[in-house]
Amino acid sequence: MAMKIFSVFFFALLLLASPLLQVARCQSEAEADIGEAVEGGDLGIVGDDVQDFGDSNFGPAPGIETVCVFPKNSAKLVLAGEETELLVGMENVGESPVNVIAIRSSVHFSFDHRMLVQNLTVQSFNNATVPPSVQATFPYIFAVSKYLQPGTFDLVGTIIYEIDQQPFQSTFYNGSIEVAEAGGFFSVESVFLVTLGIALLVLFGLWLQGQFQRITKKNKRAPKVEVGTRATDASMDEWLQGTAYTQSGSKSKKKK
Repeated sequence: MAMKIFSVFFFALLLLASPLLQVARCQSEAEADIGEAVEGGDLGIVGDDVQDFGDSNFGPAPGIETVCVFPKNSAKLVLAGEETELLVGMENVGESPVNVIAIRSSVHFSFDHRMLVQNLTVQSFNNATVPPSVQATFPYIFAVSKYLQPGTFDLVGTIIYEIDQQPFQSTFYNGSIEVAEAGGFFSVESVFLVTLGIALLVLFGLWLQGQFQRITKKNKRAPKVEVGTRATDASMDEWLQGTAYTQSGSKSKKKK
């Protein structure tokens, strides 16, 4: 009986989990599509005339200092699929003006920085010049994929600029960010885990109920043994008939 209940309950659990598995499969397919798109170029390119820098790595120019600030977001929390804004500050302490071309960034795994997760927005600027001994701030808006698994990742942001028609780039941020789901408190994984926990609790309750019913049935089937004295007294009287014990008993009755 317990095995039948377990099989039926397990089948019901599979039916409940099948939509969640379907969602997870759709998400993995979408991630594969995103990976193919990343190989072909950057996602979410901003601007009409954006130069394709490819994988070119330019060195930083001397006399250029950069800083990064997440406004009203000291925890560096990034919601998957939603835009996040940061401010890039540049100070030109050199002697030549700086022509800012673009800002780009990418997301990497924290445990292995060589593994690229996603290339983010390349934001271009037109006529963005920083004269010598001047500080300037540039806004940068990016959005990670809505299918990105919540957790801690590394964000690498670089600003690309020219000095005397020579390209340079400086890394303004190379640190961790916390990616969270934007779909509310409940996620696909949390719903599945809660459903699985409830199912295990119900299964444990059914098992306890079966054990209790089996114990009560055993107690009901146990025969009751009644010990009486009447039959024993009758057999004793027959066995003592004619002995000195019965004779002494009859004499005592006569005396009364």
